[in-house]
Amino acid sequence: MTLDEALSDLRAAGDPERAAGSAAYHKVEWEYLSVAVPQIDEMADRWRAGVTLEERLTLAKGLWDSNVFEARIAAAKLLVQARIRPDDEGAWRLIASWVPDFDCWALADHASIAGQKRIVADPRRLDEVETWTTSPHMWTRRAALVMTLPWNRMRNPKPADLERRERILGWAASYVDDREWFIQKAIGWWLRELSKHDPDRTRAFIEAYGTRIKPFARREALRHLGE
Repeated sequence: MTLDEALSDLRAAGDPERAAGSAAYHKVEWEYLSVAVPQIDEMADRWRAGVTLEERLTLAKGLWDSNVFEARIAAAKLLVQARIRPDDEGAWRLIASWVPDFDCWALADHASIAGQKRIVADPRRLDEVETWTTSPHMWTRRAALVMTLPWNRMRNPKPADLERRERILGWAASYVDDREWFIQKAIGWWLRELSKHDPDRTRAFIEAYGTRIKPFARREALRHLGE
């Protein structure tokens, strides 16, 4: 599968009339094709078949570097796997290289899902993610929380994972005075998911910092607790 062939598949599935609406919604200057995410999923599954990891990384890089919104989503979809063999630094390094390019929630979230898999595969990568928490780039700061969501979804976390969870909560605490809407939303999102498995820890965070985060983020954090 070549880059040109992949882009041709995406363009053939596009809807020019809806593409204009996508551009107006996202307000980011990319070429939009308006291809549904399930269609992109199907394409990415097909493109992955029969190619080496090196070829897949090359294709993903080309798609991300194109000027096409859906191609960037497809790039992320190519790397959304819990297991990548061999799990060397190639996939992670490519995903991490995309983070400074994040400029809207849709692209950031699709790429962050791919990043989640690689961080869980090797939690030592949290050391790099922690450096993002002080970035002047808002989407990079946000990615530190979105890419670490698996640690608030664990039903029976091991002691090492509880330590990692506390580390990430420390990052969230460092964000409480950040007035960016998407940062506040990410705090609320992280705590909301945590509340499903550790409601007491969620309440403790809100007790400590609830007056400093925005009301909508506090409501989001407590949504499943009826408070």
